[in-house]
Amino acid sequence: MTHHPHVHMIVPGGGIAPGGKRWISSRPAFLLPVRVLGRLFRRLFLTQLLALYDARRLSFFGAMAPLAERRTFLRHLSPARKKHWVVYAKPPFAGPEAVLAYLSRYTHRVAISNRRLLAFGDAGVTMRYKDYRRDGADRQRVMTLSSDEFIRRFLLHVLPREPESGH
Repeated sequence: MTHHPHVHMIVPGGGIAPGGKRWISSRPAFLLPVRVLGRLFRRLFLTQLLALYDARRLSFFGAMAPLAERRTFLRHLSPARKKHWVVYAKPPFAGPEAVLAYLSRYTHRVAISNRRLLAFGDAGVTMRYKDYRRDGADRQRVMTLSSDEFIRRFLLHVLPREPESGH
């Protein structure tokens, strides 16, 4: 079984008019045909990823450390450029409350629950995780990370602080 990573995005059905005074809704049908959207998203995603790389905004650790070399990074991205990206589009949520409920599941959950933490000591942090490449009982796995690596990964899930408002 091949593991396919998924990226979820919420795209509004319209936009704010210049001047910011009113909302302009898109047509009842989707904004773009799904096949066109897949190619467009692939190009934009990979272009922005490369821009982040060139601006030295990406860090590579462990087995991914060789990607710090640009030619290796480009070679690693090559298969993604050739793949057909599938975009699944569905109709809008049932109002703003449903959008907030959906988003809150991602923005208001803990990065790791206490029940998944098994041990902490000189060897690092031992925790339980799910390996989605496996099926059944094999999916539940255990790993031990150095304390530094555990903290680094944990901090990836911490949302940035909101900018101070001028009021």
